[in-house]
Amino acid sequence: MSAVKQACDVADLVDLLDKKAPTTTTTTTTDHISTAYQRLLYRGSYAADNIVYYVADKKIYPTMDMDSASSVVLQALTQATSQDTAVLKPAEEQLRQWETQPGFYSVLLNIFNNHMLDVNVRWLAVLYFKNGIDRYWRRVAPHALSEEEKTSLRAGLITNFNEPINQIATQIAVLIAKVARLDCPRQWPELIPILLESVKGHDGLQQHRALLTFYHVTKTLASKRLAQDRRLSKTFSREWAEALLASGIYSFACSLWSHHTDCFLQQIYARDEATALSSLERTLLSLKVLRKLTVHGFQEPQQNMEVMGFLNAVFERLKQFLECCRQVGPDSTCREKLEKTIILYTKVLLDFLEYHPCAFIPLIQRSLEFAVSYVFTPAGEGVTFERFIVQCMNLIKMIVKNDAYKPAKNIEDSKPESLEAHKIKTAFFTHPTLTEIGRRLVSHYFLLTEEELAMWEEDPESFAVEETGGDSWKYSLRPCTEVLFLDIFHNYSQTLTPVLLEMVQNLQGPTNVEDPVQLLMKDAVYNAVGLAAYELFDNVDFDQWFKNQLLGELQVSHHRYKLIRRRVIWLIGQWISVKFKSDLRPLLYEVILSLMQDPDLVYLESIFGLLFQLLQQVTECDTKMQVLHVISCVIERVNIQIRPYVGCLVQYLPLLWKQSEEHNMLRCAILTTLIHLVQGLGAESENLYPFLLPVIQLSTDVSQPPHVYLLEDGLELWLVTLENSPAITPELLRIFQNMSALLELSSENLRTCFQIVNAYIYLSATEFLQNYAESLCRSFCDLLKDITNEGQVQVLKVVEIALKVSPILGAHMFQPLLPAVFRGIVDGERYPVVMSTYLGIMGRVLLQNSTFFSSLLTQMASECSQKMDQLLGSVIEMWVDRMDNITQPERRKLSSLALLSLLPSDNSVIQDKFCGIINICVEALHDVMTEDSETGTFKDCMLMSHFEEPKLSDDEEPPTEQDKRKKL
Repeated sequence: MSAVKQACDVADLVDLLDKKAPTTTTTTTTDHISTAYQRLLYRGSYAADNIVYYVADKKIYPTMDMDSASSVVLQALTQATSQDTAVLKPAEEQLRQWETQPGFYSVLLNIFNNHMLDVNVRWLAVLYFKNGIDRYWRRVAPHALSEEEKTSLRAGLITNFNEPINQIATQIAVLIAKVARLDCPRQWPELIPILLESVKGHDGLQQHRALLTFYHVTKTLASKRLAQDRRLSKTFSREWAEALLASGIYSFACSLWSHHTDCFLQQIYARDEATALSSLERTLLSLKVLRKLTVHGFQEPQQNMEVMGFLNAVFERLKQFLECCRQVGPDSTCREKLEKTIILYTKVLLDFLEYHPCAFIPLIQRSLEFAVSYVFTPAGEGVTFERFIVQCMNLIKMIVKNDAYKPAKNIEDSKPESLEAHKIKTAFFTHPTLTEIGRRLVSHYFLLTEEELAMWEEDPESFAVEETGGDSWKYSLRPCTEVLFLDIFHNYSQTLTPVLLEMVQNLQGPTNVEDPVQLLMKDAVYNAVGLAAYELFDNVDFDQWFKNQLLGELQVSHHRYKLIRRRVIWLIGQWISVKFKSDLRPLLYEVILSLMQDPDLVYLESIFGLLFQLLQQVTECDTKMQVLHVISCVIERVNIQIRPYVGCLVQYLPLLWKQSEEHNMLRCAILTTLIHLVQGLGAESENLYPFLLPVIQLSTDVSQPPHVYLLEDGLELWLVTLENSPAITPELLRIFQNMSALLELSSENLRTCFQIVNAYIYLSATEFLQNYAESLCRSFCDLLKDITNEGQVQVLKVVEIALKVSPILGAHMFQPLLPAVFRGIVDGERYPVVMSTYLGIMGRVLLQNSTFFSSLLTQMASECSQKMDQLLGSVIEMWVDRMDNITQPERRKLSSLALLSLLPSDNSVIQDKFCGIINICVEALHDVMTEDSETGTFKDCMLMSHFEEPKLSDDEEPPTEQDKRKKL
């Protein structure tokens, strides 16, 4: 297979055909090439070293001779299944090299379609084929498969559906779906008709495999998300719906599902579990297909009787399968598949509700009756299981919360569908129904289970890291019940508020520690009050409740009462931002300290010390992240007052950083803590540099894999470190080597990168510009070629600050950027913000470095083939004309002073512009002058007369080192 590795020009064709020495393109005539091309077409192909050469797109490509190459590939695949690495590795390398050879995937297709070969070899061939689709099937991919070979492969994939091995059949179905995602319907219009025909066949195996493939294809096509895909899929959906109805495939799928379901039910009640399991598998597969067809196959499913008939039948089948759960028991071989099928039924309803809320309206009443019956009444006892309860609660939640079912504030603006849905919901959620749901949620589903209590005793840390947030409510029972409670309480608070307050009233006073049922009930009720804090704002006097009830419960020290102590402190945390008087907080702090078992220290020192102890004691990454988050909040809140207490934390963080090498999310939490720590320490953070700077270096180095997780926080830490640095250090300067690669990324962090550059300029302009201005200028030139107007302004602001801090060096270092600024002014840049920035930069050059301005003017006059006076006149005229683009008073003052600096000149061009210059200067003077109320005189409001530090209020943060540098 070494004769030709890549496609060669037709000019080399004669060498392959006649086995002569290579002939270069330059010595081969057009007629010679044309003749050689015709000879190859006449012969069809040319073989050498197990390679067949064929022509496509006027190129010669090597492809494998099927007979000889199959044995070679088969041998390599066999070796690749070996457990011996000495055999395995060379085989994998050989297969990897063949991946880009035309014909390789045709050989793989023949191998995995040969049922006589070893199963492991066929399995590996399918996997290599499937991976190749991802890498080489797209036309724009490097080494992409030719259209001729792809056509042949598509035909070969759907010639028969008789794979005997389940696992291989599934993989083949998946790879067909992958191809369909890329090629269907445009390049592969025959796929769906062939699948439909095969599904309706009488051969059981063929029907099953075609159905399996049909499922994966529909699943994949339904998942397309690109706008072009969605438009195409929408058109395809209409065509598909017509095809489904015309071919009768939907009816056939329904009858197939119904048939296998009936067979399963008969067999399971006859105790024939082995046969029943086979029927259940087919029921499950046909139901998967129906789910995708029902949800994604019709644009207006409510208009199709078969679809709505199937959805209504789902409820009856669900009841039958739930009763089956009671029949078979927990140890049955069918139990797992049975529960999986029940969950799939609920997914049909949930998906249909999500994608077709209006079409679901006729099903709202039945859905609510079904779900509430099994979850909140005795009807579900003995047949329900956790995952099913979660699905039912999610169904209720989606109906209650669905915006399509809520009328507009102005009823006249409401859609008829919304009014109808709202009417059904209102009729269902009566006072007795809501009361029962509310009580049942709190008194049954909110109760801590024996497993949770056991976890608390055995592993308190894991118990504390509860699975909340994100989409956990979709899959886990506790988050699901809490989210459902919140949604129902929010929508029906007038009914449920008295119910909850009554439950609270019944539990007033201390609870008997010997009564675990009452302890669990109080925990559940307090949980409900905490979740509904915002809804209960007007109904609960939380301050009185805290003083009269909750405070006393926090002081009960009995071991069994820890359940209530934990819940009460959580409850206060929920209410503290809703309704809690500030004068009660010292009392709360004392209680918190007593709970943390150290009541003798002052609040800040004690809390911080105990948090640090807790950080050392816990072992779970999630717990450490939570503790670090609290520490960060404390540091952020007290700012510089934290300085006396951070010694131990500063010593511990380097060790924690080292230990968390494999846990990037924990390192993100450490970075956040360091950000607040540096802000709190101010200039004293310089003592952290031996640890801090290597952390910044790693986090912002795009060549290091962890940067994917650490970059955003690392840049923020870099910035605050510079802002609080009292002086530049060689190590701090060296980190800037990371910046060029960061600017090349042009990511959402670009603004922070510019702020970092500005901070370096304020910190030590001379050293920084001498070391990095040249590379920075190159990066800026590249950025300005392809950047938004806002981004352009950000780049130019950096240049402006450099000119402000170091007028001579700044102008010299950023000289390559200034001609473009000059041209922008002369040409009359049309974006006001950009023009304002241009004028600000040129004003600083003119006012503070007039020699450089003269040389720049000479350079631009030469480039524009104009006289210097003529060009200067154009600049002044445009400057005066566009002065209104400048809105900031300080920039208007700068432009006025810059233009005034020209007036002493006896240049006639400048004298001609005298009136315009004086006019804008008077306007600028009005902008910056204010009347002194004591003396009645006017003064420049932008003039700094002294450098006394202003007195800060309690809410103001002290100035950073950079704030002080900016004033200078």
